[in-house]
Amino acid sequence: MGPIWGIDLGGTKIEGVVLEDRDNPVVLKRFRLPTERDKGYEHILLQIAKLVEVLSAEIGIRPSRIGFAHPGSIDPSTQLLKNSNTTVLNGMPVKADIEDTLGVPVIMANDANCFAMAETQMGVVKEEVPNAEVVFGVIMGTGVGGGLVMNGKVWNGRHGIGGEWGHLHLDDSGGDCYCGCKGCIETVISGIALEKYYQNIVGVRKSLREIVALHEGGQDEVATMTVKRLVTFFGKAFSNIINMIDPDVIVIGGGVGNIDLLYTEGVKEVSKYVFNNKLETPFLKPKLGDSAGVFGAAFL
Repeated sequence: MGPIWGIDLGGTKIEGVVLEDRDNPVVLKRFRLPTERDKGYEHILLQIAKLVEVLSAEIGIRPSRIGFAHPGSIDPSTQLLKNSNTTVLNGMPVKADIEDTLGVPVIMANDANCFAMAETQMGVVKEEVPNAEVVFGVIMGTGVGGGLVMNGKVWNGRHGIGGEWGHLHLDDSGGDCYCGCKGCIETVISGIALEKYYQNIVGVRKSLREIVALHEGGQDEVATMTVKRLVTFFGKAFSNIINMIDPDVIVIGGGVGNIDLLYTEGVKEVSKYVFNNKLETPFLKPKLGDSAGVFGAAFL
């Protein structure tokens, strides 16, 4: 046993952490740099190398391997990255190039998978459902992503898209999705989708937080329609996951996941569609915040 290293390769920042070991994940050092993706793919590789050099110098140890959280997924057949909103990474052999740059093996997983891993290993799942074998973690914010951890390991799947819940079909009313399909979960209950729904009716853009506050104050009929839309489709979307995978626990991160009524009215709505006479799945808020990605990467 020894220090474990994780790097979260984000669109705006690259963050690294070194933890003492798996059983005692005390932070030895954290550091972050801007991604500066506008400067291109090669520059991102240089930023990663710079980050590792800084961490190595600070703790006096070089890594023997590193876990990486990243947007998108690695295609198992081509080993090229796909589906990333950091578009300069798409179509590139990111894993191989990082290994060549750093001279150490790396293990990579989608950022939502790393979120689920972190909450399983050192977050809310470990605290509240410590014997969970199957954990489904979702990030509901600007977009919607999902990750699946089974028996302490990320489940990537045959195509490298295991847990990509945001692109299951939900309802055509969501309209066209950037992925090329129509009515994906992301087009219906992401933060942006709900704000767009409200704006399309009243002609004024408000944040989802403002919309929820207006609903709670009983001041705005369209705000209430928007929140009911969220609750209704939250129920349908999560019931599909429970009916198919039946996870031991579901953890919801992201800005939309902070809306308290999802854990009351939303969960009641899920129970309407579950293929069982009752719903026992815990729906939990995460403990680690924006640290989850980098911690989860270390546990890969």
